[in-house]
Amino acid sequence: MGKKMNLKSERRGIHVDQSELLCKKGCGYYGNPAWQGFCSKCWREEYHKARQKQIQEDWELAERLQREEEEAYASSQSTQGAQSLTFSKFEEKKTNEKTRKVTTVKKFFTASSRAGAKKAAQEKIVKQGHLGRERNADNILRDLKEIFTPSWELASPTEAEIQESKSPSPSINRQASIETDRVSKEFIEFLKTYHKPGQDIYKQCKLFLDTMNHKRDLSIEEQSECAQDFYQNVAEKLQTRWKVPPEKVEKAMDQIEKYIMTRQYKYVFCPETTDDEKKDLAVQKRIRALHWVTPQMLCVPVNEEIPEVSDMVVKAITDIIEMDSKRVPRDKLACITKCSKHIFNAIKITKNEPASADDFLPTLIYIVLKGNPPRLQSNIQYITRFCNPSRLMTGEDGYYFTNLCCAVAFIEKLDAQSLNLSQEDFDRFMTGQTSPKKQESDSWSPDVCLGVKQMYKNLDLLSQLNERQERIVSEAKKLEKDLIDWTDGVAKEVQDIVEKYPLEIKPKNQALAAIDSENVENDKLPPPLQPQVYAG
Repeated sequence: MGKKMNLKSERRGIHVDQSELLCKKGCGYYGNPAWQGFCSKCWREEYHKARQKQIQEDWELAERLQREEEEAYASSQSTQGAQSLTFSKFEEKKTNEKTRKVTTVKKFFTASSRAGAKKAAQEKIVKQGHLGRERNADNILRDLKEIFTPSWELASPTEAEIQESKSPSPSINRQASIETDRVSKEFIEFLKTYHKPGQDIYKQCKLFLDTMNHKRDLSIEEQSECAQDFYQNVAEKLQTRWKVPPEKVEKAMDQIEKYIMTRQYKYVFCPETTDDEKKDLAVQKRIRALHWVTPQMLCVPVNEEIPEVSDMVVKAITDIIEMDSKRVPRDKLACITKCSKHIFNAIKITKNEPASADDFLPTLIYIVLKGNPPRLQSNIQYITRFCNPSRLMTGEDGYYFTNLCCAVAFIEKLDAQSLNLSQEDFDRFMTGQTSPKKQESDSWSPDVCLGVKQMYKNLDLLSQLNERQERIVSEAKKLEKDLIDWTDGVAKEVQDIVEKYPLEIKPKNQALAAIDSENVENDKLPPPLQPQVYAG
C-alpha cells in the first residue's frame, strides 16, 4: 500500500488532464501554451480584439493630443494677430500698389506676347487638370485595390525570385537553391492535377512570397499573421470558389505550406529580432542540469533492459533531434509524431498492454531530457507561427505537439515536489554535489551493452571522487580556520602578558674592571696570584 501511495504522489507532479490540452475557450480544439492556452482560431480572434482595442485607444489619444495642440496654437496666434493687424494691412496695400504699377508699365512693351502667354497659361492649366484627374483616378484605383484585394496580391510576381537569389554565401545559396528547385518542381507537378485552380494557386503563392519580401521589417508576429491569413484565404477559395473536395484541400494546403516555407525558412526561423535563441540556450542549460533525473523519478513505464524497448527509445530520441534539420513545419511535426509513436510502442512492449495518456507524457519528458534536442524552443515557435493551423488544432499531430509543449513547460518548472524528492537532495543533485545511486553492476542484465556498464561504473567512480574531493576541501577549510583561530589566540595571550608585565628599561651601569687589571681603585684586594717555583 505504501508503494502504491508513493507512485501516486510521483505521478501527481507530472499528470496532465486531457481537458487541459484543449482550448480554454471550450471550442474543442487543442490549445497551445504559446497562444496562452487558446487554439489557433480563438487566439487569432482574441489577438484581433486586443489589437483593435489598442488601435482605437491610440487613435483617440492622437486625436486628443492634436486637438489640444490646435487649441494652444490658435490661442497663441490670436494674441499675436491683434498686435500686428494694422502693420500687416499696410504692408499688403503697399505691395499690391507696387505690383499694379509694374504690370501697367510692362503692358506697353509686351503687348504682342500677351496672347501667347495667356494661351500657354491656359494650356498649362488644362494639362495640370488632366494630370491631376489622372493622378486622382490612379489614387482612387489604388485605394480601392488595397481595400478589396488581399495583401498578398499587391506585389510584383517576379520580385520573390530576385530576392530568393540573394544569399549571404555561394555555398548556402547552392544548398538552398537545390532544395528550392526540387520543391518547386514537385509543387508544379502537383498543381497540374488541379488544372485551372492549380494555376490560380501558383499565382497566389508567388504574390504572397513577393509580399513577404516587402515585409521583412515587420515583427515576426505580424509576419505570422500574414501567413495564417494566407492559409485561411486559400483554403476558403479551394472549398468555395474552386469546389475542391476536402481530402484534396488538405493535400493542397500541405504542398502550399511546403513550397512557401522552404523559401521563407531562412528569414523566419529563429530571427534576430526575437529572443528565441536566448530561450534555446536557457532550455539546453536547464536540461543539462537535469541529466541526473532517472526514469524511476518520473515514473516512466519503460524498461530499457528489453532490447526492443531500448531500440524504440533510441529511435524516439533520434526523431526528436532530427526535427531541427527539417525546414517545413509539417515535416517537423512529422518528426514529433514519429517520436511519439515510438514512445507508445516502447510502453506497450514493456507493459504488454496499450499505453495510456498518463504513461505517455512522463515518457516524453524523459526522452526530451535524454535527447536534449537542439533549438527546441525555436522549433516550437516556428511550428506555432507558420504551420497550417488546422494541423495544430486537430488530429494526432496537434495532440502530440501539444504534449511536447507541455513537456517543455514541465521541464522549465520541474522542482523537488514533482520528482518526490526533498529540497535538500534536489539542490544537491542540481549543483552536482552528488548524484542518485546508480544501478549495481551485479544486477545488470547480460544483454546490456558493455559500454553502458562501463559508463555507469565511471559515473559512480566520478561521484565517489567528487565526494572525496568535497570532503578534503571541507577539512582543509576547517584546518585553515583552526590555524587562524590558534594564531589569534596566541597573539592575544602575548598581548595580555605584555600588558600585565610591561617592559622597563633601566639606565646603563658602569663597566666592571677586568679581573687582571691593576687594582688602582681598591688597594684592599689581594694582588694577582703569581706562579710559585719549587726547587726539586
